[in-house]
Amino acid sequence: MLDLELLRSFVSVVEAGGFTRAGARVHRTQSTVSQQIKRLEEDIGQVLLHRDGKTVRPTEAGERLLSYARRLLSLAEEARDVLRQPNSEGAIRLGIPEDFAAYRLTKLLGAFARSHPGLRLDVRADQSKYLARDLERGELDLALYKREAGANGAIAVWPERVHWVTSKSHPIDVVDVASVPLIGFPLGCIYRAGAIHALESAGRAWHTAYTSSSLAGIQAAVAAGMGLSILSEMSIQSDHRVLTAREGFAPINKTEVALMASPDASPATLRLADRLAEFCDAVQAKAA
Repeated sequence: MLDLELLRSFVSVVEAGGFTRAGARVHRTQSTVSQQIKRLEEDIGQVLLHRDGKTVRPTEAGERLLSYARRLLSLAEEARDVLRQPNSEGAIRLGIPEDFAAYRLTKLLGAFARSHPGLRLDVRADQSKYLARDLERGELDLALYKREAGANGAIAVWPERVHWVTSKSHPIDVVDVASVPLIGFPLGCIYRAGAIHALESAGRAWHTAYTSSSLAGIQAAVAAGMGLSILSEMSIQSDHRVLTAREGFAPINKTEVALMASPDASPATLRLADRLAEFCDAVQAKAA
């Protein structure tokens, strides 16, 4: 078992960049912190820190441990906070796509949190591939994410309409352009994969014009005329123009939004899942 006190000292040394400053953070002497790091290295069987005079930096093994240490310390703090509250309903770790975070979903989550004052709600907006991964790892309790259509195991799914878009003010010449300039999320995004597959299936050359992990960045790049992208209907803005099948850019309808919960989801988590399902049903009805 990893000792949380040793992990706390290790994280403090890395973040402070030295033993003396780390000691002040954890209220220990420099020699005590040094001994704690030595004990941790002995327990793990790896050297965790490079010591170069007063400068300290993590080794490769130290960098790998660092992310785990932060998560373990955060989980321990969460457990302590929850158990200190006599009327606590626990905590829900929710993952949502960035376009949903920028939509009306934040109002729903705010209302849910206010109606459950004993509940700790931890929401993270991220790319769908990371949300699916973290739910499988047990790092999320509930997730709403995009995936290829037809997969199983979800509480509910909603088909998604994804459109090709260009700038309304500075449109790309989609007919005569030799290589389609593509705007999208980094490698691993299903929108990016769908766009590339559609272009290559049509025999069209393409190149990456702009890559961003931020939805706002992609929306701005499209509006500025830097290239084409594919966006969900809720992410299309007034300064975008939807391309049509007649122009050679038909909608891509092979993705869906899936609502997934961990196998041991709490009653509070399932109540939030019901609210999210109602929200997605309303969005789907509005788009129909």
